[in-house]
Amino acid sequence: MLSAEKLIILDRDGVINHDSDDYIKSLDEWVPYPSSITAIARLTHAGYSIAIATNQSGIARGYYDEATLHAMHEHLIALVEAEGGHIEHIAYCPHGPNDGCQCRKPLPGMLRQIKQILMLGGLAGSWMVGDSLRDLEAGEVMGCNTVLVRTGKGAKTQQKGVGLEKTKIFDDLAHFVDWLIE
Repeated sequence: MLSAEKLIILDRDGVINHDSDDYIKSLDEWVPYPSSITAIARLTHAGYSIAIATNQSGIARGYYDEATLHAMHEHLIALVEAEGGHIEHIAYCPHGPNDGCQCRKPLPGMLRQIKQILMLGGLAGSWMVGDSLRDLEAGEVMGCNTVLVRTGKGAKTQQKGVGLEKTKIFDDLAHFVDWLIE
């Protein structure tokens, strides 16, 4: 049985893999950080459940299609499973910033989807790990503990210093995992 206290929700681009201002448009462009896959597997081994919540407006913008996104996610899942880890669910928002959806972070729609699919009463006590303020805002609305990693856009987000009062900050996902499980 899953519990919110043992759930880690990760943003994808900038947390698990390198980000790009030009979007990650193909499997070749999807490059994980060297330590992120191992970090996810370590969380699994320590009894945590992993979900991902990722804005993917490149679909709405026509840069890539959902089949390409699914190929990236299948590759991610295969890498994590090869190290003995597991990802419970990947939620993604294919909409653009002006589409008026309820799923695009900072709105909490994807986190609500994760809560529903994993049959959790709530997300209070879980962890939301991101590299942008919108990741943290989505987590806070749902009662998550928030973590900012300095990878991706994280260093710039930290420099702005806004909205980080309750947020723990780590160099990368692996350093957060070190702190959490040791």
